[in-house]
Amino acid sequence: MRFLAPHDVEPSGSEPVAGAASQARRQLEEYFAGRRQAFNLVLAPEGTLFQRRVWDELCRIPFGATISYRELATRIGQPNAMRAVGLANGRNPLAIVVPCHRVIGADGSLTGYGGGLDRKRFLLALERGDAPLF
Repeated sequence: MRFLAPHDVEPSGSEPVAGAASQARRQLEEYFAGRRQAFNLVLAPEGTLFQRRVWDELCRIPFGATISYRELATRIGQPNAMRAVGLANGRNPLAIVVPCHRVIGADGSLTGYGGGLDRKRFLLALERGDAPLF
């Protein structure tokens, strides 16, 4: 997956943007059908430099794996920034594609997810092969 700076994105309504949306839809359908484990999209989420660093690191968490907020903070070189990492994780505008659902509490518990814990539980089960496929 490749991140662009927001100013590198094509203007709304242009053909490259429409093609990117179609590609994202196809890849999401493949993910939910159990035929895709990684996304191959060019993304340009808007956020602070810190948020984009967190989101970039989220993309490095392997399919089916989970890490803690502490581990995520350590991976970006700020081991004491667990709360800030949690806030950046919660502001992720590209859930599923940028897999914020793979971040869990240090004790292994499922903690906050913008889509709700039931959806987080489902996505993790899907990646383990324990959920019904669409």
